[in-house]
Amino acid sequence: MRFTYHPSMCDPTFYLPLAKAVEAAGWDALTFPDSICYPKEASSKYPYNADGSRNFLEDVPFLEPFCAISACAAVTERIDFSTTVVKLPIRNPVIVAKQITTMAVMSNNRFIFGVGISPWEEDFAICGEPWAKRGKRMDDMIDIMRGLMTGNYHGSDSEFYQIPECKLCPVPSKPVPIIIGGHADLALKRAARVGDGWVSAGSSLEELTTMIGRINELRKEYGTDKQPFQFHVMTEEAYSLDGLKRLEDLGVTEVVIAFRNAYEGKPDLETLEQKVGAINWFSDEIIGKFNQA
Repeated sequence: MRFTYHPSMCDPTFYLPLAKAVEAAGWDALTFPDSICYPKEASSKYPYNADGSRNFLEDVPFLEPFCAISACAAVTERIDFSTTVVKLPIRNPVIVAKQITTMAVMSNNRFIFGVGISPWEEDFAICGEPWAKRGKRMDDMIDIMRGLMTGNYHGSDSEFYQIPECKLCPVPSKPVPIIIGGHADLALKRAARVGDGWVSAGSSLEELTTMIGRINELRKEYGTDKQPFQFHVMTEEAYSLDGLKRLEDLGVTEVVIAFRNAYEGKPDLETLEQKVGAINWFSDEIIGKFNQA
């Protein structure tokens, strides 16, 4: 089992010392969410809370994840970094391929790329990308990025992208893992078909059992079940030794730990010292004891 720290969109000045603290305390990774901007008006509903409201996101300090990860990688040597998750279809696949290969090269292969489809139609309008067929376009993007990550010439003549053959240099010594986020059945199918893993938002053990079981069934159906696969989850089960054992038995490979629920809309009043204290406490009382069991 691996342990990833989620800073929960805290004070931006905290990130570098938090990255150092996570590494010093023996955690495995640090993860970053993604939000381009906050639209003044929106009709879209948020899928991961009870009422679909989005007001809690206004004035939350989301850093651009590629830039933030690059800065944190520069002050650490061991821990990995991931995104949970980048809204892929609002971006250009060649530019993204260049960004993730650069991060992997500069961090010595310490980057895991979590991707998903934004639930906000407004994100697409603001970035000049179509909302229609976003899932199929995302599949094309993953294919293009994987092709370019090889360092060989790669192009596309699909419904969505007409890209002349080109290649990137440098590329990392091994491909960047691409893990797929989302709870809808289409997202689970995408993870099983083309993903190196799957990442959940906050879920109960019962929900995780159902979704992980579904992915495993689909992987057998698609013939991808012999390939390595990561399950990254956010769940209350991850905060106790008994819960971690249940997750391990379920096949979870990585838990994402956030000591504050930023989606409740409450201000973050914790000091840097308090956050580092929580990181060290969890390392001593949970990670250390779980690894010794």
